[in-house]
Amino acid sequence: MKINKDLSYLTNPICYRHSRYIFNRRFLLIVHLMFFVFICGAQDLKVGCAKRVLTPNPLLPVSGGVGLPKPAEIKKGDLYVRAMVLTKGTEKIAIVSIDNLGWPAALGNKSRSLIKEIPSENILIGATHTHSAPDAYAFPNSEGIHGADLEYLDWCTVQVAETIKEALKNTEPAQLKIAVGKAEGKIAYNYYAPDLYDPRCGVIQAIGTQGKNKGKPIVTLVNYAIHPEVIGSNRGILSPDLVGPLNEKIEAETGGMGIFMNGAQGGMVTADNRLADGKEAGNWEECIRIGNLLASEALRIVKDAPVQKNADILCTYKKVAFPIESAMLRFILKNSPLSMGSSDGQSIQTTINLLNIGSAQILTIPGEALPNIGFYLKRKMNTGHPFLFGLTNDAFGYILTKEDFNSFERYKYISRTSLGEMTGEILISASLDLINNSPKPKKTDTQ
Repeated sequence: MKINKDLSYLTNPICYRHSRYIFNRRFLLIVHLMFFVFICGAQDLKVGCAKRVLTPNPLLPVSGGVGLPKPAEIKKGDLYVRAMVLTKGTEKIAIVSIDNLGWPAALGNKSRSLIKEIPSENILIGATHTHSAPDAYAFPNSEGIHGADLEYLDWCTVQVAETIKEALKNTEPAQLKIAVGKAEGKIAYNYYAPDLYDPRCGVIQAIGTQGKNKGKPIVTLVNYAIHPEVIGSNRGILSPDLVGPLNEKIEAETGGMGIFMNGAQGGMVTADNRLADGKEAGNWEECIRIGNLLASEALRIVKDAPVQKNADILCTYKKVAFPIESAMLRFILKNSPLSMGSSDGQSIQTTINLLNIGSAQILTIPGEALPNIGFYLKRKMNTGHPFLFGLTNDAFGYILTKEDFNSFERYKYISRTSLGEMTGEILISASLDLINNSPKPKKTDTQ
């Protein structure tokens, strides 16, 4: 190759200016292209996930509700915190699931305070509602004595925060598959009225688009209403119940992480562990059966869903105050060392979120809403893919409509463990306000 060694253009003002002009234009073009690529990359949907074990060692007593927790000597599966983080542009959302009966905001806010990268209101912390995990409420008995391990709970709040940070660090470009469909088989039923429950299962699956995860599921979120109480709190067993096998099955089948968010499972949508002789199967094998079946159904439902490319995400919220009419709950909130409720003990405030993730719209419920409330809210949502995250941001007991409150004899217990008659009305009003004043989920390009 002949190299031109003629450098006379350097001494020729016209040639020199022309060369510099061309160089500057090329340089600016490269800069603009790099900036365009950077901006486009910053606007891509990214999804990450992480999980950490929360199983106490040695084992702690387990709680199935109000009262002192009961001793546990055996472990069946580990307790986890699992986090799924979505980012696009400046919007960042964390969805967190903890294997516990409920996770009050008093604990959730400790974790939120440790995270600077995501707005606190965009961190949704829900509980799976297993009845075989340590007491996270420090439920006091009639003498004001509780059986919670506060040191363990403080440790958990740090683990939750670190899991969210790790999930954020793990975010990578992703596309989504979203579907809602009926989960078939013997999974759940309504203990009060067998057929009065929502059999729909919502699934959000993130698929990697680059690197080692290209074309592979990163994380699969399953949303279904059920009481994971096959084992319960009276067998001396600490366990994630059916949620453990559910997540394990999803992870074995997809190679990505599983995360379960409960739904409107109040009064009394529970695991269908009924036997032919009128008894119930209350063992780990039944947890595996139900968990595996629900996982298989979730994967079937989402299998043929179209891939949504570069889906949009949105997180909004509303602060809501609920009056505390229940004498029992007022006593619990007043005497728990976690400092829940208002200073006068007459009300409690929480956060209700609305999310748009691709074609899905999601509402959070700070407790156990009855299935009729769940059906109504889903019907009012601006999407064919409605999700409800129950027991999220708080867990204030059962949530009934004013018509159901203190009505049937069957509802005596759930009315007593509800904040009050107007809890359902306040929740519905706040939820409709969020729905009506938020953008509808955008129809996303599919391939």
